[in-house]
Amino acid sequence: MYLCIMIDEKKVTSEKAVLVGVITQHQDEAQSTEYLDELEFLVNTAGGIAVKRFVQKLDKPHPKTFIGTGKLEDVKAYIDTHDIGTIIFDDELSPAQLRNIEKILDTKVLDRTTLILDIFAQRAETSYARTQVALAQCQYLLPRLTKLWTHLDKQKGGIGMRGPGETEIETDRRIVRDQISLLKKKLNTIDKQMAIQRKNRGKMVRVALVGYTNVGKSTLMNVISKSDVFAENKLFATLDTTVRKVVIKNVPFLMTDTVGFIRKLPTQLVESFKSTLDEVREADLLLHVVDVSHPTFEDHINSVNTILKEIESANKPTLMVFNKIDRYTNEVIEEDDLITKKTEKHYTLEELQKSWMSKMQENCVFISAINKENMEEFKETVFNLVRDIHTKRFPYNNYLYSEYDADGNKLQ
Repeated sequence: MYLCIMIDEKKVTSEKAVLVGVITQHQDEAQSTEYLDELEFLVNTAGGIAVKRFVQKLDKPHPKTFIGTGKLEDVKAYIDTHDIGTIIFDDELSPAQLRNIEKILDTKVLDRTTLILDIFAQRAETSYARTQVALAQCQYLLPRLTKLWTHLDKQKGGIGMRGPGETEIETDRRIVRDQISLLKKKLNTIDKQMAIQRKNRGKMVRVALVGYTNVGKSTLMNVISKSDVFAENKLFATLDTTVRKVVIKNVPFLMTDTVGFIRKLPTQLVESFKSTLDEVREADLLLHVVDVSHPTFEDHINSVNTILKEIESANKPTLMVFNKIDRYTNEVIEEDDLITKKTEKHYTLEELQKSWMSKMQENCVFISAINKENMEEFKETVFNLVRDIHTKRFPYNNYLYSEYDADGNKLQ
């Protein structure tokens, strides 16, 4: 068990960290800069401070050291001079890369996956979430156990070292495998309990909030359901699934707030949290929340759609909810500029809205959850979608959607 606890959850001091990224055939300079910006946000969320970035242009990451040894020497010179104790790479490192880099830098080396696991461990509040994170940590740790036992490098064969038995590293691998097995059994038990809970919720329409991390899902949940789900301007503020009963006009339905997605999401986390995402699989309607103020929000949309495909939920009825319109800005082309070609980044909010309304057959809304802008339009759209789903499923219960209440009064 102790091998899977990789993070000190109560650590409050800010660590100084150096970030390392690459520019490759599949990741240009602009993308590399954006990914490192996101990595820096992850570092801040984890309680650290990014003080320096190193970027190298390569055809593809070096198979042994991710970046070239010359660039690694530059990194080493900087961390030795400035007393930096943490190096974080913007991609998942293989066990061999991790060992080789640690030998050269002689300091703590993390990758994007380890950092995200760290944040998840800090944010997990319920037993269910903690179990999911522990499983992901163990699955990530298993092939990397050798780096924890450098003292075994001095172990030699010869007299007294032959015969049956297992080495310390083999013992630890067995312990971690056993722990993975126990955690999976525990998750299966909890999954059965949650499946019964979902079954007992009755026949109300289920609506799930999905989207990239830090796009305002929890804030929207609080506004629409008048609840107090934890919301913060940090990545992965919400890990534990929250379900609330919502009533718009006279129509009740269940709304679920789920964990946010992110690019390069660790495979271990996708696997571990698939059970949590059952709420998404079983939803009748998805509200795909998007931070329209982010310069590459379309990449965020694609990342979320990719994960929805993985959990077989991409074809569900979906309403695109473009949030944070209060923070939207566009680049302006000067009247005498005859060279710059107008693209979506130059669209005004009105032009962007028309473009997406056309793409989505008008199945999208533009709001500011925090300022409650256009919330009536949002509620009306959700009401119509929920009503359509319910009337198709239960054609004999259409009286629920009358314009009049039980006393004959016209609904506002």
